[in-house]
Amino acid sequence: MKKIQITPGWYFNDEAGNQLDRQLFVLLDAVHRYGKLTKAAEASGISYRHAWNQLNKWADFFGTPLVELARGRGAWLSPLGEKLLWAEQRVSARLGPQLESLGSELNLAIAQTLEGIRPVLRFHASHGYAVELLSGFLKDQGGRLDLQYCSPREALLALNRGACELAGFHLAQGRLGLELGRHYRGLIKPRGHRLLRFITRRQGLMVRAGNPLGIHGLADLACSTKEQVRFINRQPDSGTRALFDGLLAQQGILAEGINGYPVEEYTHSAVAAYVASGMADVGFGVEAAARRFGLDFLPLVSEDYLLVCHQRSLNDPRLEQLREVLLSEAFRAAVATLPGYSPDRCGEVGGVEALLD
Repeated sequence: MKKIQITPGWYFNDEAGNQLDRQLFVLLDAVHRYGKLTKAAEASGISYRHAWNQLNKWADFFGTPLVELARGRGAWLSPLGEKLLWAEQRVSARLGPQLESLGSELNLAIAQTLEGIRPVLRFHASHGYAVELLSGFLKDQGGRLDLQYCSPREALLALNRGACELAGFHLAQGRLGLELGRHYRGLIKPRGHRLLRFITRRQGLMVRAGNPLGIHGLADLACSTKEQVRFINRQPDSGTRALFDGLLAQQGILAEGINGYPVEEYTHSAVAAYVASGMADVGFGVEAAARRFGLDFLPLVSEDYLLVCHQRSLNDPRLEQLREVLLSEAFRAAVATLPGYSPDRCGEVGGVEALLD
């Protein structure tokens, strides 16, 4: 099947019109991961000689090396090489989910034109690593998923106006989750909606490897003895931002006292990339994002990622196919490989009343 995949790309140009393409970032990432130019070239799909020539070309382009090499010590990124790599990863982390949503929409329109109208499950959800897995698993079962990433409130609004069959959002376990759930009272209907359990995951503080500033909890973000701590936040309409603000309120910590509280990113990966690049010292998000970018993680809260549908839709073949995926050992095993994720009660159906207590 033909499929559009949209990925962000950016280029360097100089005054003479010379341009460096994305192969630069592929090689820099491989050098960072393997620490040897021979392995980096192999992973990038180019010869050692070509990799060496490209590094010399880029050094001439920028007027400074991007990679340092020493006999017996391997290869490592120069300060500029690190900045370029982190910039690339930050762009991909921020724009990836939005482009994935757009690609899903375009693929659906093209497929309907080429193949005729086929049943598709429309799913609006808060972004998450486990959510990313669903499309591939449904495809293997012959299903099709139109996945649109949005805020939890936007997802529930879409469900209520008939723009999707399934809405995804997340709530902390325990008292804080009940408090946050009240924000959705007008959107969740006990008689008309049903709840599908999805996964549980851990959220907490993401810090540089080794935790050089000795951050141990939220109080350290606003502590006068740690005024140098720079924080990177999530956007106001995200479920993770609501969770973070709820944790601050529980501990009586004022947002105004946190250096960087107004600075925002739009995904867990973007927050992690921001910290990994050295632009911030700490962020808040899921453990999987921290581990993906080589950060240390300080768990603060466990939360349930939940799916809501109309009760009348439970017997819809599209929802039945989704439940088969959620209940499968293969999907649960895939979720379990994500750091901080667990397929706890995945696929279980229940009422929404507990969210409204």
